[in-house]
Amino acid sequence: MQFTGRINYGEPVQAYDLDGFDTTAAQVRALHADGRRVICYVDVGTWENWRPDAHDFPRWVLGRGDGWPGERWLDIRALRVLEPIMTRRFELCRRKGFDAVDPDNINAFRNNTGFPLTAREQLRYDKWVAREVHALGMAVFEKNDLTQARQLEPYFDGVVDEQCNQYHECDRLLPYLRAGKPVLNIEYSLPTSRFCAADDAAGIMGARLNMALNGARFVPCWARAAQASVSGGGRRATGAAHPVSPQ
Repeated sequence: MQFTGRINYGEPVQAYDLDGFDTTAAQVRALHADGRRVICYVDVGTWENWRPDAHDFPRWVLGRGDGWPGERWLDIRALRVLEPIMTRRFELCRRKGFDAVDPDNINAFRNNTGFPLTAREQLRYDKWVAREVHALGMAVFEKNDLTQARQLEPYFDGVVDEQCNQYHECDRLLPYLRAGKPVLNIEYSLPTSRFCAADDAAGIMGARLNMALNGARFVPCWARAAQASVSGGGRRATGAAHPVSPQ
């Protein structure tokens, strides 16, 4: 997973997770030519003031800041406003050739957004996101909202999770693991010695990245297996924690 910097096309992974706005169709084609899948990162739960469609959001759907510069929570109850905007974002992913969508911040109801959001309203929005992406012919991963993973699993094709080990919530990923769907976990603070064994045992594909997601750090849990495979002349080890690093 990388959102800034030059893409290194040679990482030992099966999929890359890249920013939907900033990644070009040519970059997606280059990854496809190397046999990789490409996941389109788009934010569906917060407004980002630097996006080219930022002016499409009326002010009244913008809530409190989410802790990141230039980002504010969205009122996910405003479906008539948000659905057309998000559909255009998903269509952008499809036009560029992405295989799947990573919709960020689908857990607004558990945050101090400035709106009285409920778990039911979050489920309605999350399920709409999944249905809309599927209707456009792409896969879709759950991002956040692990407290409702059991209800969401039938609608999503897997999970892109952040820090389930650090926050002691990896057990909430069980509905996806039991369904045989990919679970990709990113840890930012914990060393791999603190989580890789647990991720491997659970069937989670884990990796450590830096919070900036600029490619400066990518330490996959399968690194040793990959090295052993290369040394032994076997096929390249695969994983789906899809990072990239500067060249």
